[in-house]
This record gives sequence, C-alpha cells and structure tokens, in this order.
Amino acid sequence: MEKNVKSAQNGTLKATASKGVKSTSDAAQGLRDLFVDELKDIYWAEKELTKAIPKMIKNATSDELIDALTAHLEETRNHVTRLEEVFSAIGEKVQAKKCEAMAGLTKEASEIMESTEKGVVRDAGIILAGQKVEHYEIATYGTLASFARILGEETAVSLLEETLNEEKVADEKLSEISDAINLEAANEEKGNRKLVSKRTK
Repeated sequence: MEKNVKSAQNGTLKATASKGVKSTSDAAQGLRDLFVDELKDIYWAEKELTKAIPKMIKNATSDELIDALTAHLEETRNHVTRLEEVFSAIGEKVQAKKCEAMAGLTKEASEIMESTEKGVVRDAGIILAGQKVEHYEIATYGTLASFARILGEETAVSLLEETLNEEKVADEKLSEISDAINLEAANEEKGNRKLVSKRTK
C-alpha cells in the first residue's frame, strides 16, 4: 500500500513538471528574464524622453518650469548612460524595446500642449504630463532595483537607486512649481469669466 502511495506521488510530481511548472531553482532565471526585459523597456522610454522633454521646454512659459525641465533633460540623458552601465554590469547587451506606456504618455503630453493656449494653463498641463511620466518611472525604477537586489546584482541596484532618487526629486520639484502655476491658471480663468459675463450683460 505504501509503495503504491509513493508511486502515485511520484507520478503526480512528474505530471506537474511536464505541465511546465518551474521548480524553485528555475524561478530566479524567470525573474532575471523579466528584469532584463523591463530594462530594455525603460531604456527605450528614457531615450524617448530625451526627444519629448525639449518639446515641453519649447511650449512652457514659466521660467521656473523651463529651468526644471532643462535640468531634468540633462538628468534624463545621464539616465540613458546609466542604464547602459546597468546592462554592462549584469553582462547583457544594451538593447531597447519599445515602451508602450511611455509612448502613450508622451503622446498624451503632445495632445495636452496642442489643446491648450500657450501660457499658465498649458504650463499646468505640461506639469500634469510630466508628473505622470515621473510616477511611471518611479514605479519602474523602484521595482527594477528590487529585482536587482533579489538577483544579487548589487552594482545594478546602486545605479538604479541613483536614478530612482533623481526621479523622485524631479517629481517633487514639479509639485512645488505646480502650486503657483495652478493658482495663476485658476485666477486667469476667473478673470476671463468675468470679462465674458460683462460682455453678455
């Protein structure tokens, strides 16, 4: 009876293995594949931002916003280089894979700029678009740093966390700038409404 039970258990294990369930020893390889794939994704995203941010700068009117975007453009170029260092540190070829999320976010940024008049309202829209990008990047870099730590890639952890911290600072800066710009945009709208109201009387 005992032999039959062991035989049945062995058969179940073999059947499970044949269905493609990975053993614990294979799980890290799967995570590494995901890690590398997402590195390619964010690498494409950062390179795309080096083309998108100059458009935001061109459309912005607030000096403070222009300065913040200009500084972050330089940081973004450094992020591209830093990701290349990550690829090198983990022994992988530098490669980009289109990031559909970032493609969507940059497209939305363009649509916001096209649908608003140049001035504080467009500046508010640029900040909105910029912070959506920052939040996506913060989530991505935070997770990639966690993956790298689990995989024992300490050099990659250091590089990814350096970029993560810069993205957080950039997001905080945009939040600070937005307070004044949003208030100005709201006041401008109130002023416009009053003018329309006087004309219609």
